[in-house]
Amino acid sequence: MSKRVTSRHSHTSRIRTRAAVLAVGLGASVVLGAGVAGAADTLSSGKAVTVANAVQAQAAAQAKAATAAKTAAVAKAAEGAPQAAAKGAAGWVDPVKKYTLSAGFNQAGAMWQSTHSGQDFAVASGTEVVAAHGGTVVKAGGNGAGDGPAYGNAIVVKHANGTYSQYAHLSRIDVKIGQVVATGQHIALSGNTGNSSGPHLHFEIRTTPNYGSAIDPVAFLRGKGVTV
Repeated sequence: MSKRVTSRHSHTSRIRTRAAVLAVGLGASVVLGAGVAGAADTLSSGKAVTVANAVQAQAAAQAKAATAAKTAAVAKAAEGAPQAAAKGAAGWVDPVKKYTLSAGFNQAGAMWQSTHSGQDFAVASGTEVVAAHGGTVVKAGGNGAGDGPAYGNAIVVKHANGTYSQYAHLSRIDVKIGQVVATGQHIALSGNTGNSSGPHLHFEIRTTPNYGSAIDPVAFLRGKGVTV
């Protein structure tokens, strides 16, 4: 009689213990999500699984997912790298497209007080003018943006390498002083304002923002890899 009671008591205790462990496992599954959902299956096979085991399993799953995501991101960046390198290879661009070079740097003539201070790009009025290189607009407006009425409407952009680019005889100015522009960004439309014999863009490379510091812009651009 005593032996039978002990056996029944032992059997009941095992059932309660298994139920308690199962409850803990199921609770962990609800709290921790799909990463611990396998806890119930493990319990049904008779193996004891603790909340600590479940947390470790979830952490391992998250780490694996994070590694996979990082690998995918690196692969995607590598695919775009050649395109980015090609785009920024020159760093400088022509200020206008489909042009004809007309009056050149240091050219003498009655049109200028001494010699020509820049390079003229013959284009129709209204042609898009872009920043030859990224920088900050330091001058913009009529009267040559402060350099005199001969330039008409003009813009000067300061670049990080200590040089400045100037765009003159514009029909419209689409940037403001202090604005940061990127290489190739639209800044204006070409025109025929100021002392001009016909529609074109007057372009200068300067060592300061002001008139009198110009250097040969074509030689400069070619030195930067631009075909002019």
